[in-house]
Amino acid sequence: MTSTQTFLSDLSARALAGEVPPAADLGAVLRLPDDALADVLWAAFRVRERYWGKRVKLCMLRNARSGLCPEDCGYCSQSAVSTTPIQKYRLQSEEQLLEGARTAAARGARRYCMVASGRGPSARDIEHLTATTRRIKAEHPDLEICVSLGLTSYEQALELKASGVGYVNHNLNTSERFYPAICSTHTYADRVDTVRNVVRAGLNTCCGAIIGMGENDDDIVDLALALRELEVDSLPVNFLIPFDGTPLAGRRDLSPPHCLKALCLFRFANPVAEVRVAGGRELNLGWFQALSLYPANSIFIDGYLTSPGQRASAAQRMVEAQGFEVEHDSAIRTED
Repeated sequence: MTSTQTFLSDLSARALAGEVPPAADLGAVLRLPDDALADVLWAAFRVRERYWGKRVKLCMLRNARSGLCPEDCGYCSQSAVSTTPIQKYRLQSEEQLLEGARTAAARGARRYCMVASGRGPSARDIEHLTATTRRIKAEHPDLEICVSLGLTSYEQALELKASGVGYVNHNLNTSERFYPAICSTHTYADRVDTVRNVVRAGLNTCCGAIIGMGENDDDIVDLALALRELEVDSLPVNFLIPFDGTPLAGRRDLSPPHCLKALCLFRFANPVAEVRVAGGRELNLGWFQALSLYPANSIFIDGYLTSPGQRASAAQRMVEAQGFEVEHDSAIRTED
């Protein structure tokens, strides 16, 4: 066994034992040579398999309200500072959102996430989405419902939970140190507050990262450990899509090996979390994206908010070709 293999075996063993990995060790994962990628993936797979077996959860997004956002997040095609040519529309009707849920269920998705652009939800938004959720759950009781609404209060989170929402998404995106470089209209602390409000209300947290915005390795490590401290349930890892018309247009810092090593880092730091390879996997991983299933146990199908993605049928074929299996029911984590 090489020194790299010994290091990775020890790292995965400590993750399985519930130990918090040292920041230095997590950073070392990102700096391993690309020819060690197979060893990194195998070590991360040991952790993933313990808690999630070979199951892969399919998730589908619905852009419930597009554009019209006053925030200045530099990565986002829907922000106030973006000139990206996208569709802009107000909150979709209950019927439109219900039809989206039907489509998600028909295509094998286990989770349906309704995303509304904006700083945070109004009382009318909450009323609309809770009524919609009740209708969806009446038709599809096993479909997990997630909403992503921006900065959300504890009282709003309670209303969402009462309607049948299971998850609220609100990503930290990057480290506290780097956050001011990508957004000035709200703070990293504002985002943490929303995650804590979700936890207090008894909802599951969906909270993750965007890689490739100009952060350094320490920022990725700090974020992974912050998500560990928050004990997030679902952890989407996005890779920057540099939309024309946004402040980050033209930035292409990522390589497939770096993306895969980052996914493994998040798995080592968050062994029991549902790690999802999310936006930008098609663009930044290319044909390597099948390898993302070794650290991650969940993927999006049929695109993202304002960009296309892998079709559901192709995603299912990819999962099966790698020897994994699409999750079709409410299977729970596997724990020894």
